[in-house]
Amino acid sequence: MKTKLQQIYDEFAETYSENRGLFDMTEILDHFYGYLDTKKGELLDLGCGAGEPVAKWFIDRGWTVTGVDFSNRMLDLASKYVPEMKTIHADMSHIEFDKNRFDAITVIYSLFHIQSNSHSDLFNKFYHWLRPNGKVLFTYAVKEHTGNREFDGYKNFMGRNLYYSHTEPDKLYMILEKIGFNIESADYRDSGNEGGIFLWVTMSKP
Repeated sequence: MKTKLQQIYDEFAETYSENRGLFDMTEILDHFYGYLDTKKGELLDLGCGAGEPVAKWFIDRGWTVTGVDFSNRMLDLASKYVPEMKTIHADMSHIEFDKNRFDAITVIYSLFHIQSNSHSDLFNKFYHWLRPNGKVLFTYAVKEHTGNREFDGYKNFMGRNLYYSHTEPDKLYMILEKIGFNIESADYRDSGNEGGIFLWVTMSKP
């Protein structure tokens, strides 16, 4: 059975072509790319949507990309716009991969749609899936976006109420460091696309 959030993203897919090019993340991806030890590798893009801009950016640079999303309609678009990407229809909370499989993982504008008390389990999975020296780039909701240091509720985006959940940054950093990640950068950015400021974190597995 589809969740309400899945239904909303399926509906967003209907107007996706009208908004192509809205999400220009060139500067952010260039910055993340500078942290990577390998310039061609295997990327896992969680919440990949239609494969743009993240998956396409990496594929254009010779990477192999696996994209995971819970919206079938978004994945249909991905097969059209980024046919080189391997797609998996799944909720990122429930998927499993082999240990040390990926050189990099991206989780852009998607992690905060999952209840924050589950984030630690997901970060542990990321650590398990990454190869040594692998990197993760993810966006995290913060007070500047939701109005609260910790939040578990709904906010309007493009006329729809979307579920958001996050803890405060200091607690987030403690969780990541306890797992074993090194935090390479943590920047507050207003990309202008999702309607507010988010925390962009790059972290590495030693």
